[in-house]
Amino acid sequence: MAMYLTRFSYTPQTWARMIENPEDRRKAASSYIESVGGKLHGFWYAFGEHDGWNLWEAPDNVSMASVVLAIGAGGALSSCETTVLLSVEETMEALGRAKSIQYRSPGT
Repeated sequence: MAMYLTRFSYTPQTWARMIENPEDRRKAASSYIESVGGKLHGFWYAFGEHDGWNLWEAPDNVSMASVVLAIGAGGALSSCETTVLLSVEETMEALGRAKSIQYRSPGT
């Protein structure tokens, strides 16, 4: 299964609701990814550009996209970015395959 890193930020309205009624969102996040056969590996809040980070495992890109789309459609987030993570082994394989690609720089 593939690994994914999601960075998200809540809307001010979501923070206001969370302050009024604090909730551990890990259980909800786990249920979303488990519904497509995946697993939540971590959930963190942060200071800075993003309010939180999730580390997920999903069967494929379509499964992960469906979870992110469903969460985004809920309206609680002001931003959400998901990155597909490659294992070291996958990167090594990609490096090996890159040797056979005859790349040409633009304008040459």
